[in-house]
Amino acid sequence: MAALLQTPSLRPVTSSGRRKHPFRAAAAGLLAVLLALAALVGAGGAASAHDELVGTTPAEGTTIDVLPPTLELAFSSVPSGIGSQVQVLDEAGEDWAEGPVEIVDRTATQALRAGAPAGEYTVNWRVVSSDSHPIEGTFAFTTQQGGTTVPDAATTAGPMDTQDDVTNETQAAGVSDFPWSIILMIAALVAIAVALALTARRRLGANR
Repeated sequence: MAALLQTPSLRPVTSSGRRKHPFRAAAAGLLAVLLALAALVGAGGAASAHDELVGTTPAEGTTIDVLPPTLELAFSSVPSGIGSQVQVLDEAGEDWAEGPVEIVDRTATQALRAGAPAGEYTVNWRVVSSDSHPIEGTFAFTTQQGGTTVPDAATTAGPMDTQDDVTNETQAAGVSDFPWSIILMIAALVAIAVALALTARRRLGANR
């Protein structure tokens, strides 16, 4: 008689008659969060593509009369002013670059020493891209005469306070925007994923 009075333990069932699995629901939510996180990271990586060299003065492969007083590199975006380096090597391997690289807007300018010989020059350059990754490259050009041209005083004369303006502009050009909004969104998604995992674990433990 006691055996007949015993009834099987009841567990919550769904409308289709199957038992609920809170862990599966939480796992599905966690997977959705991870997929969204992967898409966000992919979009952020595509948005922060490396800068590219779009032009040089002198141009690559050209033959010019005399080595100019400065060499210019133009980029697709404003590079950082930190860690920039330009070498201008003659056929003997001597570097004719003088002083640090100056970056204004998207152009990096390297001053050159006077007295350079005629012949082929190889330029090795390295800058930090606006996405904080170093980029580098090499190109060559040829000069027909030795020496470096000196700019005319009439074309270079100007107010002394303009140098401060150029310095401020150069420092501003070397600052790259860091994607803090993407970092905050990633942190929020990670927090949601952790909360879902903890909730699923508690529910699973309560239903055992």
